[in-house]
Amino acid sequence: MISDKQKKFLKDEKRKRFFITFCQIFIGIFIIAIWEILARLNVINTFITSSPSKIVMTIWNMFVTGNLFNHIWVTLSETLIAFFITLVVSFVISLIIYKSSTFAKIIDPYLTIFNSLPKVALGPILIIWIGANKKSIIAMAVLISIIVSIQSISVGLKNTNKNRIKILKTFGASEMQILKYVVLPSNVKIIINACKINVGMCLIGVIMGEFLTSKAGIGYLILYGSQIFNLTLVMSGIIILLILSIILYEIISIIEKHLDF
Repeated sequence: MISDKQKKFLKDEKRKRFFITFCQIFIGIFIIAIWEILARLNVINTFITSSPSKIVMTIWNMFVTGNLFNHIWVTLSETLIAFFITLVVSFVISLIIYKSSTFAKIIDPYLTIFNSLPKVALGPILIIWIGANKKSIIAMAVLISIIVSIQSISVGLKNTNKNRIKILKTFGASEMQILKYVVLPSNVKIIINACKINVGMCLIGVIMGEFLTSKAGIGYLILYGSQIFNLTLVMSGIIILLILSIILYEIISIIEKHLDF
């Protein structure tokens, strides 16, 4: 049986969540409404700021002509490829760092130096080495996300509960068994959080790559809109990018909720 205090607590929590959600939605709608009203009253210059109605119409026109999903698919496919490459490579390197303290000490200064380097500066080099194509865009996204992923996952692996590892070693467990039954289960949340960061970083990397070399994609839309001074197209691309990033983040969050820790 649930006590009256528990019922009251659950009811208060439900009201609190509702209030927070309501405020979030209200603030968003209020900002959009004020933006549209100021645009219609010519208080703001729509050539510079555009307006919500123009953005919606631009996105709708791209949908009708069939260009919208083509640009979304190009960016989405590049992001997912970069994401999985980053996840696999960073996980393998993190495991090596975890298993070998010597390797960890050797690679640590290089990770720090490379992480501080603005990756966009490598764009022209990637284009020369790989070519002005999809591969260079994916490479840019991987370079932007992989160092952060390695650092976050490797720190999690190093901080695994040492007492649990000692207990398993006492019972004669192998390194593979320790990895399977202690290290990996203890760091599922760390890996999921790294995935949340990676998907955003990969998306940023893909957009930066599309700025440098692309004939399609959301980054291409934004760049093309700025070149022809079409701020509505630029903002439409940003809105599409925002929606896409939210969807990708929520997919990982749903996966996290369905995993048993």
